[in-house]
Amino acid sequence: MATKAMVAEFLAQRTLAVVGASREPRKFGNVVCRELAAKGYRVFAVNPYAQEIDGQPCHPSLNALPEPVGGAVIVVPPAQTEKVVKDAGAAGIHRVWMQRGSESPAALDFCRERGIDVVHGECILMFVEPTGFVHRVHRGLWGLFGKLPK
Repeated sequence: MATKAMVAEFLAQRTLAVVGASREPRKFGNVVCRELAAKGYRVFAVNPYAQEIDGQPCHPSLNALPEPVGGAVIVVPPAQTEKVVKDAGAAGIHRVWMQRGSESPAALDFCRERGIDVVHGECILMFVEPTGFVHRVHRGLWGLFGKLPK
């Protein structure tokens, strides 16, 4: 389970990779890239099937990034996440955020066994500041029902 400290530590990293970045503006991987960039993060899009996304270069894997990143946001199906966390370990990335729905028991076990800090089961857009209205309301409701990291 993610803690408040783990969320804060991940978000303190100002250079992040988004694995599962999409060319489709309505897809969540695209939204995450745009929102993080708009909030001052340096974002590297990762998608093996795209050369660029929204005019920015896209990289085929975490191992192909031009410089180290502080963490990776994972927005892919669980079976793909298992490969992505292995790539993260090989690339020396010690923090991953598995967007809700991308986690798998095998991927979580891999991270724990390798000492990779992992936030999972949470939506990054509920925590990155400044939080948009919809995500602020969502975070408020989760807080009301005791579902936020402690």
